[in-house]
Amino acid sequence: MTWTIPFITACWLLVSTVSATAADQCRFCHASGVTLSGAHRRLACRDCHQSGRQVLADPASRVVGSAGCVVCHRGYGRMFEQAMGSRAKEKKFIQRSYGIQDHDFEQKNCSGCHLHGCQDCHGKGHAISRPAADNCSKCHKGYYVGWDYFGRAPREEHERYQRGEQLQGESFLKMVPDVHQRKGMICSDCHTMKSLIAGKTAAKSCTDCHRPSQKVLEHRIAGHLEKLECVACHASWAAQEYGTFFIRFASGIVEDPFLPLTVTKNGYAKSVYLKRQDMPPLGVNLRGKVAPIRPQFIAYYSRIAKGGAGGGENRLLAAEWRAFTPHTIQRGSVMCDDCHDNPRRFLLERPQDRIYDLAKDGMTLSSFWDRRGQRVVNGSFLEEARYRRMSAKSDTYKRAYVEKWKQFVILPAAASSPR
Repeated sequence: MTWTIPFITACWLLVSTVSATAADQCRFCHASGVTLSGAHRRLACRDCHQSGRQVLADPASRVVGSAGCVVCHRGYGRMFEQAMGSRAKEKKFIQRSYGIQDHDFEQKNCSGCHLHGCQDCHGKGHAISRPAADNCSKCHKGYYVGWDYFGRAPREEHERYQRGEQLQGESFLKMVPDVHQRKGMICSDCHTMKSLIAGKTAAKSCTDCHRPSQKVLEHRIAGHLEKLECVACHASWAAQEYGTFFIRFASGIVEDPFLPLTVTKNGYAKSVYLKRQDMPPLGVNLRGKVAPIRPQFIAYYSRIAKGGAGGGENRLLAAEWRAFTPHTIQRGSVMCDDCHDNPRRFLLERPQDRIYDLAKDGMTLSSFWDRRGQRVVNGSFLEEARYRRMSAKSDTYKRAYVEKWKQFVILPAAASSPR
């Protein structure tokens, strides 16, 4: 028995030596060494970089199914099947619009925000971390929801407007941030990983945290709480893009007269007819509730060859709107007549109220705020008959209208929801 203890000790030393050697083998080439911190600080190289007999150069890449990450973070690979990974809605839009004119349109102009792997959000190299707001805004910027939460709106494309503050190389207009942002809330407070991998846009709704106060006049009207999304009244503004032009140059080079426009890849330039940052129009979402809508997109296309447009200039390929959730929430709300008896806000603009004459600009549509020739892809426009009923000045409406104005004149603080 005297040999047993020395034998066991020798075995442990051998195993320890082999393990240490295996770990040190990586450093023969990676001489600079790697420093891990946080939850990953105790991991060995092979814990992430080895999958069976395969060595993973990028264990977080979607190409390998993020094999190095999902060993511990089980189920998170489903992120690539959801909206941020598949970009299915965006691809379908391109197929039925710009893709008809150019089969490679997506590859040339739209690949930047497609999810390539876990490190798109969780840091670079071995500096793994929880996503910060700036990580989210790498994709959720410009016209897409996310920037607006921080009070950023896209500027006009022309170079003369590219001034002021920038984020990740893009200039923006400074607007009023969302009230939740001003209170210190971050994206993950509402958009958790569990909700995202389940294909949900958010883990929480407004009423999970807020209870409508009956002291607020608008909350005492049953139709408001039953038929409207909260954001229909509490979104203070939203970026809106009317007429999105992609101009393709047959030469593959963006020609001089178009240089002030946003230059994209492979001979494309982009411009917008009109940008707005006010209260968005309203429609009906898939839940059957009145909600903000905006163009996404009213898409125009031109192909320029030898200085002229081949096949017609500014061809309308799609006129599509989407119900969405602006991240520009404020405590107060709109006034009664911002919805009631405001046909333009429901894309029922009257000809006598029309300002932009699109027909004379060769834009095909008679008006951006006339629903004819346009559609909502994830809902519908509010039925005109319903709008007429809503806008009737009944005695009940008149009494509520007078009460609202009395609140402003006598008790201004009572006109908004309590903090």
